[in-house]
Amino acid sequence: MTGARVSFGRAVRPFLVAAAAGCLVGLVGGAFRWCLERADALRVALLHAAHGLGAAGALVPVALTAAGALVACLIARSVPHAAGSGIQHVEAVWRREADTHPLLLPVAKFTGGLAGIGSGLVLGREGPIVHMGSAIGVLAGRHGRLAAEDARLLHTALGGAGLAAAFSAPLGGLVFVCEEVTRSVRPRLILLTLVGTVTAVACAGLVVGTAPVFAAPHLPAPPVWTLPVFLLFGVAAGALGAAYSRMVIRLLEASDRLARVPVPLRAAAIGAMVGALTAADPLLTGGGDTLTRRLLTGTGVAAPALAVFLAVRFMTGPLSYAAATPGGLFAPLLALGALWGSLAQVLTAPLLPADTAGPAAFAVVGMAALFTGVVRAPITGIVLVTEMTGGVPLMLPLLIACFAAAFTADRMGSEPIYDTLRHRLLDHP
Repeated sequence: MTGARVSFGRAVRPFLVAAAAGCLVGLVGGAFRWCLERADALRVALLHAAHGLGAAGALVPVALTAAGALVACLIARSVPHAAGSGIQHVEAVWRREADTHPLLLPVAKFTGGLAGIGSGLVLGREGPIVHMGSAIGVLAGRHGRLAAEDARLLHTALGGAGLAAAFSAPLGGLVFVCEEVTRSVRPRLILLTLVGTVTAVACAGLVVGTAPVFAAPHLPAPPVWTLPVFLLFGVAAGALGAAYSRMVIRLLEASDRLARVPVPLRAAAIGAMVGALTAADPLLTGGGDTLTRRLLTGTGVAAPALAVFLAVRFMTGPLSYAAATPGGLFAPLLALGALWGSLAQVLTAPLLPADTAGPAAFAVVGMAALFTGVVRAPITGIVLVTEMTGGVPLMLPLLIACFAAAFTADRMGSEPIYDTLRHRLLDHP
């Protein structure tokens, strides 16, 4: 009987540890999101106040973002692997190509990400939260006295819990682990990830609420005959995604060639450039959540304005990533995809019947399709966007557009962005 109790305890322990660690991931991720929301509100308030200073007021966002990027870069340089998204490091650890996370990584990701993203860099919150979640998984595996394989699974499972907490998307976190990080389906990993994502989202909800991140209005299913339209739309999104991936890598390589310029100074210069755009319009910079919400709620924006926003954010996302500060790619990609979808709808509306699909539908499908073109994880993109927007009626357009985006990016020879970033990590540790 005693042996049975010991065996039961050993079987249950990994899931209890995953639940407890998932709660911590949710609280940390929720706190990070809450702090970023407050930082974004403060940044906008400072910009409004700076308008009263005349010409000198334009220097306020320049100085603010330059200082934030500088501080974030200095923090990231003090801890290995703290710069950038961190997802590529999680994948490298899973493949046993890199060591696990340093003890101070969560602190560096939290503070550095808050300084950089909060000051206006075009970066996402999800990369730091995924990385912090995996780091918490490492510590939980050690202190929970788990077997080596269970500890390895927990590291990856809690990375998925971090993504779930970042976007309030528990299924998205699970699919992300299977499709993107491990590219495998393992029953035990699925169970650990489910426990971690559910507890993480529940605890994050205590801090930031439980509403969908992008609560889109009612989205009716487009007519079946419009599927070829979304197929062509997905082809264009795949080409745009391939170009975006190339832009990210080219700007990283360009930054590498500036070896004589100290990395923190490069970060400050990039921050100053991004800050100058903030002075023109705060929606041009930052993670992009506010912009995405406006597009999904049907706020009318003229085609020229959409084109300008698309072009500017297409450049500032990769530019911000080259600053070597903590920050991810997902959230800016979602905003860029919503811009692309809205622009495509405005341009094609005169050519199509009125009942084809509204701007919100194209924005939702654009989010998932562009994400797929860059990351090459179509199911993750579809599930994430569906959970974040409530876009279940758009399932057929999402499926056909994401298929087309992935196929097009593959045919163009574009490597999935995190594979490329992982190779850079291993070549330049």
